[in-house]
Amino acid sequence: MPVPWFLLSLALGRSPVVVSLERLMEPQDTAHCSLGLSCHLWDGDVLCLPGSIESAPGPVLVPTRLQTELVLRCPQETDCALCVRVVVHLAVHGHWEEPEEAGKSDSELQGPRNASLQAQVVLSFQAYPIARCALLEVQVPADLVQPGQSVGSAVFDCFEAGLGAEVRIWSYTKPRYQKELNVTQQLPALPWLNVSTDGDNILLILDVSKEQTFGFLLYWDQAQGPLKSLLYKNLTGPQNITLNHTDLVPCLCIQLWAQEPDSVRTSFCPFKKDPRAHRNLWHMARLRVQSSGSWLLDTPCSLLTEVALCWQAPDQSPCQPLVPPMPQKNVTMNRPFEFPSVREHPNLCVQVSSWEKVQLQECLWADSLGPFKDDMLLVEMKTDLNDTSVCALEPSGCTPLPSIASTRAARLGEQLLQDFRTHQCMQLWNDEDLGSLWACPMDKYIHKRWVLVWLACLLLAAALFFFLLLKKDRRKAAPRARPALLLHSADGAYYERLVGALASALSQMPLRVAVDLWSRRELTSHGALAWFHQQRRRTLQEDGVVILLFSPAAVAQCQQWLQLQTVEPGPHDALAAWLSCVLPDFLQGQATGRYVGVYFDGLLHPDTVPAPFRVAPLFSLPSQLPAFLDALQGGSSRSPGRPADRAERVAQALLSALDSCT
Repeated sequence: MPVPWFLLSLALGRSPVVVSLERLMEPQDTAHCSLGLSCHLWDGDVLCLPGSIESAPGPVLVPTRLQTELVLRCPQETDCALCVRVVVHLAVHGHWEEPEEAGKSDSELQGPRNASLQAQVVLSFQAYPIARCALLEVQVPADLVQPGQSVGSAVFDCFEAGLGAEVRIWSYTKPRYQKELNVTQQLPALPWLNVSTDGDNILLILDVSKEQTFGFLLYWDQAQGPLKSLLYKNLTGPQNITLNHTDLVPCLCIQLWAQEPDSVRTSFCPFKKDPRAHRNLWHMARLRVQSSGSWLLDTPCSLLTEVALCWQAPDQSPCQPLVPPMPQKNVTMNRPFEFPSVREHPNLCVQVSSWEKVQLQECLWADSLGPFKDDMLLVEMKTDLNDTSVCALEPSGCTPLPSIASTRAARLGEQLLQDFRTHQCMQLWNDEDLGSLWACPMDKYIHKRWVLVWLACLLLAAALFFFLLLKKDRRKAAPRARPALLLHSADGAYYERLVGALASALSQMPLRVAVDLWSRRELTSHGALAWFHQQRRRTLQEDGVVILLFSPAAVAQCQQWLQLQTVEPGPHDALAAWLSCVLPDFLQGQATGRYVGVYFDGLLHPDTVPAPFRVAPLFSLPSQLPAFLDALQGGSSRSPGRPADRAERVAQALLSALDSCT
């Protein structure tokens, strides 16, 4: 295959070895032998038929070693092709047979031994897509015929091959007296084309001088039909082309050529053995069912695969290969294939395997016939005595019927056999020699067991109901925590810490304390006014208590509102919001028994609390803590422990927070 000198110079010119690369100006194949031997090359190629090994009738000439050498075949100065020269080393094999007839003269015995040897040596060459066979006739003079000794070599010029190709060469004689010799060689690719990885990307680095202009084509090399072009560019000088790793497939190839008239294109497929490319290919593959009753495997590249039918159970267990096995096929991609003569069933699927691993699975009639059915597949097999045996296909294998095993089919073995004999099962496939496949419905056996299932469910529901009743009674017997809503003013960070300490201490009473400090998200989303109204209504409905915590700021604003006789809270004014909720209860005389007022020792004098709020009990903390706790409990002890112990725990928490505040 001629390659422009532009490409060969780039591929080989940077290597020091190229200086000694021999050029052949002869356009035709030639052959020559080492000193003492004579060679003749047959015109044209011959058939590559090694044949079987035969016994040597005496000394014969056989190849013993193969050598290869790269040369350049250049019919013109700038039009060269990379070529493989083959050197075959020859030796004499075997010995003269002893004469069986007596009475022969010495001259008659020495006659054959003084004759020359002649052999037909075949050279077989393969470099996809090229395959050739050349035939050399080699003759050895009698004086060089020594059994077991090397006699020289024959040289063949030459087999042309493309850059980057993998070549395989075999050598044998006709007839063949020994196993053929073989050698494999990887020819150099373009060193200026480098494939590297950059994270999830693939870089094609084209290291070409700025003066070089060439064409670049990225394509899929598909076995059927023309190649599919993906990217075409005319480039000059060094280039970096980025590909995503998901674009890699084994048939992704690169084609390069010089921007010259009638230039030869050179192709490279660097991803044929890349594991990522093979994974991507199966991710892109689709098994398609056509309306004409055929199916095809749709992929970018052609691959050799095995396709077989299998049976998919509704429990999503692995699809079971059909027994007896349906004929497996080696499938060519993107070519339609006919279904075997099977009856349609939603549980019948097609599996596509490669290297003994299932890569794809498609259930043929799942869309048209609905979901999987809970059918048992029975396999009827012919026996040697013109009889049949029946087994049920299960995940553990094909269970003979009847059977003493503990599988589902074995437990229903007699019923399944009865359905099979009375033709209540549907025949899916039949072969006169192998047997047949039957799908037997299992719905009626499942319905019989539903009664027991329903009884078990009813018993479970009754036990659960009884348990809930007991739990409800226990809750009624146990004392419930009284709800308490703590309302305060925002007097700074230290005061908020004091409010938080009071709320935490009261939560241990037990009291279900609600305070805006613990519900800032709800306060923001619903608004302060709505949140306080809701908490007040819930607390009073559950026989709770509302705690008004007075501070100097709270007293000052209460006095201002009482003088103005109006309450118009702003959207972010928490004090105004809760005053608007509770003030009507005090003005209408509904605060008794529902509200409690408190203030902290040293922060406020009790006489400064506005008169309307004094109808509720007012306590100073922590000096009047026991009386305050008793008022919160409604005059009765609802929490475990002695009142003095409870008061001491709350007082300690308040004193620590009050010290830091003052």
